[in-house]
Amino acid sequence: MPSIPTFARRVLPLLLLLSAAVCAQTPKNAKTVKLSPETAQAEVGQQLKFSVAATDADGNPTEAKAAFWVALPGDSAAADDSGNVNFFAPGEVKVIAIINGRPAIARVSVKPARVTKIELDKLSAPLIVGGSYKLNAKVIGANGDPRSDVALAWASENPAVAVVDAAGIVTGIAPGKAKLSAKADGATGELLVEVVKSTVRNLALEPRTATARTGDVVRFSATAKDANGGAIKNAVVRWSVSGDGATIDADGGFVAARPGTYAISAAVGDQTTTASIVVAPRNVERSLELVGRVRLKDMQVSEQWMFGNYLYISTVWDQIQVYDISDPKSPKLTETVKVDARVVNDVSLTPDGKIGVVTREGASSRKNGIVFLDTTDLAHPKVLSEYTATVTGGVHSAYIDGQYVYLTDDATGSMRVISFKDVKNPREVARWEVPAKAKAVQNAATGEAFSEGRYLHDVQVKDGLAYLAYWRDGLIILDVGAGIKGGSPENPKLVSQLRFNHHELYGDGWLAGTHEVYRYKNYVFVGDEVFPEQFNIYDKARIAARGVLHVVDVSDITNPRKVAEYAVPEGGAHNVWVKDDVLVMGYYGGGGRVLDVSGELRGDLYQQGREIARLWTGDPQGFRPNIPFTWGARQFGEYIFFNDVNSGIWIMKLGQPKQKGSTTAPGE
Repeated sequence: MPSIPTFARRVLPLLLLLSAAVCAQTPKNAKTVKLSPETAQAEVGQQLKFSVAATDADGNPTEAKAAFWVALPGDSAAADDSGNVNFFAPGEVKVIAIINGRPAIARVSVKPARVTKIELDKLSAPLIVGGSYKLNAKVIGANGDPRSDVALAWASENPAVAVVDAAGIVTGIAPGKAKLSAKADGATGELLVEVVKSTVRNLALEPRTATARTGDVVRFSATAKDANGGAIKNAVVRWSVSGDGATIDADGGFVAARPGTYAISAAVGDQTTTASIVVAPRNVERSLELVGRVRLKDMQVSEQWMFGNYLYISTVWDQIQVYDISDPKSPKLTETVKVDARVVNDVSLTPDGKIGVVTREGASSRKNGIVFLDTTDLAHPKVLSEYTATVTGGVHSAYIDGQYVYLTDDATGSMRVISFKDVKNPREVARWEVPAKAKAVQNAATGEAFSEGRYLHDVQVKDGLAYLAYWRDGLIILDVGAGIKGGSPENPKLVSQLRFNHHELYGDGWLAGTHEVYRYKNYVFVGDEVFPEQFNIYDKARIAARGVLHVVDVSDITNPRKVAEYAVPEGGAHNVWVKDDVLVMGYYGGGGRVLDVSGELRGDLYQQGREIARLWTGDPQGFRPNIPFTWGARQFGEYIFFNDVNSGIWIMKLGQPKQKGSTTAPGE
C-alpha cells in the first residue's frame, strides 16, 4: 500500500540542504537575485526557459549562477539545472532558483492543455419529432485529461430537422437527418442524428411505484407503444426527477441521497408518463467499540499487515514491529526488525505466511528497493535477502502475487516485476511505464535520479490483472495473465486507462493524483491523495489533506467508467480494504471510516448515508497530539484494525446498530 509521494517529501529537505551548499559555490557579493521572466503564462505540455541575474550592493551584475532549481507543486512542473521548466498540470507554478543561499522566485500561470478531441456519444435510436435528449460530450485535452470547464459551441447543419442549444440538448423538429457539431479550441466533435415521425401513442413506465433506501439504485424502464399497442424498440427516452436530493441517469437508473417522495418522468416525443418512489433513510449506522491499542512512542506508524495471530507494523523510520494479537485487548511486542531506511512504507506477507516483503525509501546507502523476510516463525521474522539492483531510488508500494512482487519505482515512475522463485536471489523480470513527460532529473542533495512528470503510487494484482494508481495518469489496468491482451507477469500488456482532472477537482497549490487502487466485485475503488505543495512529514504541525475516493465500474474492463464517489469533507482519502460489502479506510484528518458498499453503486455515497461508523483517532499522547492522520484500515476476523500515522493502531469491533439521535462518539 502507498504513502506520501516522494516528490512531496523531498522539497523542504532539498531547499535546506542546497541553500547552504550553494553559498560555497557562488560569489559572496550577490546582494539581490531575481529570475527572468518573474511572471509568465504557459500551457500544459509547454517548456519555458528562465534565467537568473544577481547584482551586488552597488547594483552591478555579478557572475553568480544558480546551482539549484525547483518548480512547485512538484507534480505540476519540473525544472532542470539550466532553468528549463516543463509544465504538466494547470494552475499556478512557482519556479525557484537558489543563488548564494537566496531564493529567486518566478510565478507562472499555467493554462489547461488545449482541447484536441471532442467525442459525442451516439443516440441508441432515432429521435422522434418533438422529442429532446441531452447529448453527452467528452472533451479531452492534449495531455489526455478530461475537461469539463470548456464552453462548447453547439450547432446543427440542418436546423429544420433538429436543433441543439448551448447546453447540448437536441430537439427533433421534422423527419430527416441532421449533423450536429460541438467545437472548442479548434477541435470538433460531430454526430449524425436521425429524426423520425412519431408513431408513439402511449408510454408505459415500470415500476409505477417503488420503495427504496437512500443509496439504492432502482432501475426504471419506459416502453413506447404505437396505436395498436405494439412496442416501439429503442425509443430515445428523456428522463427527469422532481424533488431535491435524487438523480436519474439516461439508462433509467435512479438513486436518492435524501429520503422523501420523488416523481419520475419519462418522455418520448410528445408522450410523457410519471411514476413515484418513496425513499427511506438507509439507517446502517452501528457503534464502533474499542478493543485494544498499539502506541509507538515518538514514532510514526505507516502500514500494517495481519497474519495468524501476528500484526506487522511498518514505520516512518527504520523498522518493522511485530505484535502477538492472540489477545487483541493486549497486543504484545515480539520482535523489532531494523532495516536501512528513513521510511518503511509497505509490509506484506505471502498467502502461506512464510515470506514477507518490505519496501524502503531514504536508505543511507542510497540502495533502497525491497527486503525479503523469512516469516516461517511469524513472531520472529529474519531478514532473508534484498533486491535493490534496479530500484535504488526507492520503492513506495509492493504487491505479492504468486512468485512475483509487483512494485513501484520512485526513480523512474515505473512498475517493476521481481521474481522471488529463488528468494535468496530475486531478479527483475519485467518493467512497465507510461511515457515520460520529462527527462530524468538528478537529485543534487542525494545523488538519486527521479522522473518528473511520471509517478506510480500503488499496484494491486487480482485474477491476472494489475491495477495501477498512476498519479496524474490516473487508473491503469494491465493484463499480467488474464488472457485479455496476451500479457503475463513477465510481459505486461495495457488493457485500459481512466484519467481524472485533478486540477478541476482540487484547484491550485496542491500535490494531487491517483493514489490508491482496490478491486472488489465489478468495481475498482480509486483514491486520490492531495497535499499542500510544501509540507514536512517529520514536523509536529498538522498536515492538511484532501482527496476523494472514486468508484469505477470495470464490468467492461476495456472501458472503465466512474459511477460514484465517496468524499469526506473534513479529511483526505488514503488506504482502502473491502470485504463482504463493507469498505474500511483511513481518511487522514477525517479518521477511520466504515462504509456500506452493498448493491449497485452510483452517486455521492457520503450523502446517501452509507457510512456505518467513523473513528476519531486523535490521541493526546500521539506524535501530533489530538490530531488524527489515519493511514488505512483492514478487516481481520471480527475486528477492524485502523492504522494512524500519529497515534498508532486502533483495534475496533463493530457493535450494535446505533439508536436514532445517539450522540455517543465513535470508539467510546
